[in-house]
Amino acid sequence: MTRPSTEPLPAPRRSWRRLVQSFAGALLASSALVAHASDWPERPIRLIVPFPTGGATDVISRLIAESAAKELNTNIVVDNRTGAGGTIGSGEVARSKPDGYTLLFTTSSTHAIAPHLYKSLPYDAEKDFTPIAHLGDAASVLLVNPSVPAQTLPELIDYARAHPDELNYASSGNGTIVHLGTEAFLNQANIVMSHVPYRGTGQGINDMLGGSIHVLLDAIPTGMPYVKSGQLRALAVTGPQRSPLAPDLPTFQESGLPGYESVTWFGLYAPAGLPDDIRDKAYQAFAHAIQGPNVRSRLQTLGVDQPRSTSREDFIALVREDSARWQSLIKLTGIQIQ
Repeated sequence: MTRPSTEPLPAPRRSWRRLVQSFAGALLASSALVAHASDWPERPIRLIVPFPTGGATDVISRLIAESAAKELNTNIVVDNRTGAGGTIGSGEVARSKPDGYTLLFTTSSTHAIAPHLYKSLPYDAEKDFTPIAHLGDAASVLLVNPSVPAQTLPELIDYARAHPDELNYASSGNGTIVHLGTEAFLNQANIVMSHVPYRGTGQGINDMLGGSIHVLLDAIPTGMPYVKSGQLRALAVTGPQRSPLAPDLPTFQESGLPGYESVTWFGLYAPAGLPDDIRDKAYQAFAHAIQGPNVRSRLQTLGVDQPRSTSREDFIALVREDSARWQSLIKLTGIQIQ
């Protein structure tokens, strides 16, 4: 008969004590994260703007950020990360830690247009971001060099048809809304122009003043001073209604292009995975910032209309609707960027 062994059984690989300690540590870590989120922000926030300094998006972002910083009792540092139609800076945000200290102030170009235009992007416009708020909309004005013998949009269309591919148009970069908005116009009017992309419309304006660029869709506040000085001519605005900054200018629709509209939206994003309480706090600060009377009046002078709604759900719906519209144009025209 075999006697049972009196030697102690081998210790389990992980004792109950260690399991309890591990579980307690996880609880402490979770509590620390919650505390961290509720105390946000404890240091300055970096707001990445994926377009050049001095441009409309940059100016608008700084105005709103200044007001939001007061709401959050911290500093918000605007960081311009330009290139590739805004996709480089957007990709940097997508790869950032979702702790609320890196946010993205961007436009239709990076989230409604680029996903359908580029073969590959450094981000997924839906999966890699936390949408926070829709902060405004802005129409553009169609400018022409005085050397172009057109006083109205129909006259420009007639001239372009009589001189195919002789006119050059500038944009703020391949894949930006300025590029696609112009292509939508050319497609609907059935005319051809040569595209000259820049890193911002400011450079395009300079060459337009020099005569090598003939046509440009520009932000109304930055373009109209050149019109008032007689250096450039304005033909129409791209919004659904006339702009209070240029009330005498007709819309594209009034000028014979029914249904044409090209409006830039401005929005705030964070990396995917942002805690809900930080998202909500950021939303409240930025949504409240644009409602302040001083900010609102200054945004109006910059050609920015208040959004109909700043809610996160409405913002998501707006971007999806806009994305589908630009996707249809891109498929129709066959435009693609490597």
